[in-house]
Amino acid sequence: MIFLKRKRLIFWLLRAYLRKWGKLIVIFFVVGIVLAILLYLNRNFILSKIPITDTTSIGIAGTYFKQDLPGNLPDIIQDKASRGLTKISPKGEVLPDLAKSWEIKDDGKTFIFYLLPNIYFADGKKLDSASINYNFEDVSIERPTKEIIVFKLKDKYSPFLVTLANHKVFKKNYVGISDYKISKLKSNGGFIDFIEFFSEKDKKIIKYDFYDTQMALKNAFVLGEVSEITEINNLDYKKGHNLTDFKNVKITQNLNNDKIVTVFLNNSDPFLSDKKIRKALGYSLPNEFGGGKRVYTPYLPDSWANNKGEAYTQDLENAREQLDSSDASKAGKIEIELKTLPQYENLAKEIAIAWEKINLKTKIEVTDTIPISYQAFLGEMPILKDPDQYTFWHTGQQNNITRYKNLRIDKLLEDGRRTNNLAERKKIYLDFQKYLIDDMPAAFLFIPYTYTITRK
Repeated sequence: MIFLKRKRLIFWLLRAYLRKWGKLIVIFFVVGIVLAILLYLNRNFILSKIPITDTTSIGIAGTYFKQDLPGNLPDIIQDKASRGLTKISPKGEVLPDLAKSWEIKDDGKTFIFYLLPNIYFADGKKLDSASINYNFEDVSIERPTKEIIVFKLKDKYSPFLVTLANHKVFKKNYVGISDYKISKLKSNGGFIDFIEFFSEKDKKIIKYDFYDTQMALKNAFVLGEVSEITEINNLDYKKGHNLTDFKNVKITQNLNNDKIVTVFLNNSDPFLSDKKIRKALGYSLPNEFGGGKRVYTPYLPDSWANNKGEAYTQDLENAREQLDSSDASKAGKIEIELKTLPQYENLAKEIAIAWEKINLKTKIEVTDTIPISYQAFLGEMPILKDPDQYTFWHTGQQNNITRYKNLRIDKLLEDGRRTNNLAERKKIYLDFQKYLIDDMPAAFLFIPYTYTITRK
């Protein structure tokens, strides 16, 4: 009875309280809901008002489409935004990242990855196999548990581990595995104007501004629109001046490990189909170029696949002998046409001087694109993170712009992308380089220098 009386008393008190304050409670509740919605809709504005300890504005030259997000952005941005299942060491080795380990089964066609525990996206959601949504051609995906993801390939493809390193993990709206998340993004006509990242943890903002050309990027730095510019090819600003003339700037020289400046030789050309001519051109080139670090193979010097040899250092006597003993030289053919990209016109003149030393005249022509028809072409060869160079040198491949044909090379390239044994792959690519350099379908020159400029 006493319990019931107490219960009735509590009920009466609550009823009386609600009669007096009920309207205010409802009003406060509704106002709270409205404020929560407004806070969510204006979160970017609110973030912008939070005191920031560090703000950096970085300028990058290049045009990028919003539709290509998040994959086709410079590595400096992708690395800021997220991580991959694997990552690549400076020597080109595949290392674990979001995946703590993996197994390769089914004769190299099945890759099983075991995810790290307690990894979170920038929005606080935990990473699991269901949140990894890749769409690779000829690859099926299975997710037996939240911690395991399985890729089943139609054919063996050993560079797949590197492919996963190049594809960062993102959710919708470009939310990645990072302390940073995109807080602002502006595009114009489909082209990205800028991307802004915010770290709630560090209270830092990093803004990446995009400019059509390197000169526009340099102008933006001079005008104070950005505090840092990166990956520019030279320090020239205007006639008689360069960026070293400005006070309170720090200039850092880097290597652009994404490409090798190369003289491509058209192997289908009657003149250059002669191996002796191609070797004469290679052996006549200088051992040093001011624009970058000299290389003699299509691999980075520190790559595990590089043969570390300087296979054709300058040897003018040998070059003259090769040229003089060629059929074309005997017939009186001593002239070559060298097409070049605009940024390498001065380099083309330097090469022409080297070839003149072996009595070979050179006609230089500047072109804005990779030419369809040419004898020699001074351009750039991409450096892939995996040593697989099937698309560049295998017979009939579209990117084989030298029209190079060698059945032995074809076989090595086919085998190299079908074995996952690192020791076997290394032997394959050492043999590949040996035969490629001996045939000289192209002369590899240097990895170009780039510069990063920041205000002190």
